[in-house]
Amino acid sequence: MRTDDWRGSDNIEDRRDESGGGYGGGGGGFGLPIGGGGIGIGTIAVLGLVGWALGIDPRLLIGGAEILNRNSSSYQQPYQPPIQRRPAAKSGQPTDEAGRFVSKVLAQNEDRWRETFQQSSRRYEAPHLVLFRGRVASACGLAQSAMGPFYCPSDRKIYLDTSFFGEIERRFHGCDGKACKFSQAYVIAHEYGHHVQNLLGILPKAQQMQHGVVKTEANRIQVRVELQADCFAGIWANKQQQKDQFLEPGDVEAALTTASAIGDDRLQRQARGTVVPDSFTHGSSEQRMRWFNTGFKSGTVDSCNTFAAAKL
Repeated sequence: MRTDDWRGSDNIEDRRDESGGGYGGGGGGFGLPIGGGGIGIGTIAVLGLVGWALGIDPRLLIGGAEILNRNSSSYQQPYQPPIQRRPAAKSGQPTDEAGRFVSKVLAQNEDRWRETFQQSSRRYEAPHLVLFRGRVASACGLAQSAMGPFYCPSDRKIYLDTSFFGEIERRFHGCDGKACKFSQAYVIAHEYGHHVQNLLGILPKAQQMQHGVVKTEANRIQVRVELQADCFAGIWANKQQQKDQFLEPGDVEAALTTASAIGDDRLQRQARGTVVPDSFTHGSSEQRMRWFNTGFKSGTVDSCNTFAAAKL
């Protein structure tokens, strides 16, 4: 994956130097970001599936959004320690390697999606991306790095702890060195896809659909949200490839392998030996690969209408 000629984005808030007051690394007792319909990489279905074959929390690996059923009477938010006033975040482009990479990928998502929206005469607004370490407060609530990257529609920001990139490289079989870079870019593009869904009004509608329905139906809606974000990530890769031929041999295969590794069916099978389709919230391995490929091959938003698809 070639990024040398890419510009960096200034829409970065770097909170990695923050410490204390609920912002440093480590610590427990944090709830999912649910206050404003938070969207995180983890899912309720796999919150307890920790320590599986890779030896890390599977939520550290790629996934994306999760819209919680806030009407559920079975969910109780854990105690959250009080937050002290945090220092101002650094704005602008980071200077470290991981930060620069995130900034570049974010910028290319900004450019390609701005072009796409302009072609259909739609209003476009770029999100901000917050880099954090350990745990962070968002408009959707408190979150910790074990949840992985997430998008908060309430403040229209993507939240990312770059340490999970290292976890992918160290622990994920079949993804190492340069081959991991596109997998990492896919993660960012997936979260950016949730921002696109928010701009298009898809996320609010999905949340409305989930209210008052049984858990299994809410999960089915969530799967469509997630697979569409995978498809949108594929659209970005398609348009970026047309722009500057940035992909190198093995890049797409690495991303597809990663998408397969975090399918609900594979995570459940590795964690407990059985698969419960009604509890899926992100889609199966086959579905995630197929919908990314759909966006990558077509490059069109219309091809990603998972809500109208007869077969997911």
